[in-house]
Amino acid sequence: MGDLLLVRHGETEWSRSGQHTSWTDLPLTQHGEEEAKSLAPLLAGRTFALTLTSPLGRARRTADLAGLTGAVPEPDLHEWDYGAYEGVTTVDIHRTRPDWYLWTDGVPPGPDGHPGESPDEVGRRADRVLSRVETALGEGDVVLVAHSHFLRVLTARRLGLPAGDGRLFQLATGTVSRLSTEHGRPVIAEWNART
Repeated sequence: MGDLLLVRHGETEWSRSGQHTSWTDLPLTQHGEEEAKSLAPLLAGRTFALTLTSPLGRARRTADLAGLTGAVPEPDLHEWDYGAYEGVTTVDIHRTRPDWYLWTDGVPPGPDGHPGESPDEVGRRADRVLSRVETALGEGDVVLVAHSHFLRVLTARRLGLPAGDGRLFQLATGTVSRLSTEHGRPVIAEWNART
């Protein structure tokens, strides 16, 4: 069984400022581009049975700069739909909802086409991605290039945990994490790796 490598895209203006970013397709900052390029040595020398990216430009650009070729966009790798909290920081949300916590409360509906998602809804998308990559993992390593909250939920689901337990896995921009197996069971083999 191959390893599942998780790549979080490089820095954007909103990831730097702490603004929730799902459908707003911001480009990488210059620093984010450098972060993405620096991932190439961590991914070099591996042959991937499957490479999937979020359809958003910041993930696709990260894949390109990290030297990943043949990446296929996967709509289910999209970031958590933050609904009305798109572009808003947690600090700002806490001004009106001091006890709000994304991992338990989800988000209120946003503009048309962006109803927001609960942790379990994101978990169902993560489960679909994991089902899609299962066969490829039997053939070798798989790499997913996506977003922080989504990859944290996917990690929880891969480990057999509830979607909300993604809160336990802080994930920095421009990093590679590796989920492997030990005695036939999924484990975290490496987390937040950088060169």
